[in-house]
Amino acid sequence: MGLYKQYFRLTQYAKNQLLGIDAKTHLQEDGVPLQMLISQHFSHSRLAVILIGVFTLAVGIILSSIPWLDYIILKNLKLRDGSLSFQYWQKPGVIRLTKVYIFNVTNPDNFLHHGEKAKLQEIGPFVYREDMEKVNIKFHDNGTVSYQHKKILEFVPELSVDKDLKLVVPNIPLLTLATQSNNLGYLVQKTISVILSMGSFKPFVSLKADELVFGYDDKLVALAHRFYPKKKRPAEKMGLFIQRNGTLPEVHNIYTGMTGMHEFGYIAKLNGKDTLPYWKNAPCNALRASEGSFFPPRYFTNQDMVHIYDKDLCRILPMQYRKSVSKHGIAADLFTPADTTFESVDKYPENKCYCPGNEFCPPRGLQNISPCQYDAPVYLSYPHFLDADSSLLERFEGLSPNRDIHESYFKIQPKIGVPLEGKIRAQLNLKVDQAPYVSSVRDFPSIIFPIMWLEEGVDDLTPPIRRWIYLATTFADIACPLMTYGFIFLGTCVILGVFVNAYKSLVFTKETIEIGMRNLRRKSSAYINSNRFISRRDTYHLLDLNEDGSEEV
Repeated sequence: MGLYKQYFRLTQYAKNQLLGIDAKTHLQEDGVPLQMLISQHFSHSRLAVILIGVFTLAVGIILSSIPWLDYIILKNLKLRDGSLSFQYWQKPGVIRLTKVYIFNVTNPDNFLHHGEKAKLQEIGPFVYREDMEKVNIKFHDNGTVSYQHKKILEFVPELSVDKDLKLVVPNIPLLTLATQSNNLGYLVQKTISVILSMGSFKPFVSLKADELVFGYDDKLVALAHRFYPKKKRPAEKMGLFIQRNGTLPEVHNIYTGMTGMHEFGYIAKLNGKDTLPYWKNAPCNALRASEGSFFPPRYFTNQDMVHIYDKDLCRILPMQYRKSVSKHGIAADLFTPADTTFESVDKYPENKCYCPGNEFCPPRGLQNISPCQYDAPVYLSYPHFLDADSSLLERFEGLSPNRDIHESYFKIQPKIGVPLEGKIRAQLNLKVDQAPYVSSVRDFPSIIFPIMWLEEGVDDLTPPIRRWIYLATTFADIACPLMTYGFIFLGTCVILGVFVNAYKSLVFTKETIEIGMRNLRRKSSAYINSNRFISRRDTYHLLDLNEDGSEEV
């Protein structure tokens, strides 16, 4: 830079001498020479570019070192009034279908009187669309929210078989009474037998599907409703789904995620209690489960087991991670029921609390849910006795378990814990104990008899919810690293480019100055020869000039 300044002063001095301009006057009038102005302009521009490059690089490094995307996702995922997740949770808007399949008994007389296997014909589906929303919502300071479900089931004829079709099914109230009478004395049983005979009760009844699902008049149920204790009192009619319409009485209290994601979406209390009321001992009375809207994200918990609660199941259902899948380009984890869910007590003693005391402990594949069914001997299984003990299948014709259509599953997005698709499939069975002293049912053998199976769930999310999940997961997982490392790459390139350009443009080489000096000598000789203002000299040397352009003495 020093050589450049000396060269600049020399050229300026020569020009002033030749043109007769006073150096001090010229500097005062013109101020800073044009070349210096250009140099200063470029210096300021380079400084600005360097600052931009440093800022871009710093932003990229900071974004790559902190989980900023997770923070944004979690902020919108936690349940609070006005959040994106709250709108989805409060009124999902998804098409939630309940499909019912009823087992029609085609040989009731031969089954009762000739010892034939019961021949079952699966009739269905009878499809009901469930419009659901959460009402009476109240947020609490401990990071939970309370609410009730409001459900409306509406029959969907275009997806169903004729709901007025007559079906032959076991007489559930009669067989329940006969089974429970075995615990009573002989005289009581005979009295019950006489009363039932006078009422012309039969072990099988012919009903429409809609009647079996949503209720029909039955004398025994009406008597039970009138005389049973309040806590065990059934509805006025006999129906499997009779109390599923309207605002349900259960008050749920779930974790919103404000205190952490490890229990996000899990139930904290049910009707003010932190255990299930149906079972006395752990782990059967555990309540740590989701009601199906949200699950703790596996991305944060690293847990391979989630739990879901459904009142119809009368328990929490453990779901085991199986593999990673995708739906609509969105990553998901596939969960299916744990292998020990309906395991026999002999192989899995923890299931003993589902048959306390001296109660019947069923074989593999069955679950007692009588506490949820007004003490009726109803048992839960997978449809068509999937994964159940073979002895249960041997008593019937027409059952063919198929894992693809009978197994429950959930596809849960691992980063936000939202189910993309899910189905709960369960079969209701009636446990019948032969009652030899009750004449109307004495020929009905001891058996676990399938009544119906149902499928509840969601095939797909609404487009706005699916779009939000796609942007928050799939798109963000690709776009954010590209943006972050793009900032780092761009900032580095800008800084390197400025320094390389500065090295090439701001430093004059020795050869450049010598070329300029030779040109100056040639031009000076031309002026001397033509105007004779300057005496000829044999040699030239660099003038030592002061800062103001005057010659140093």
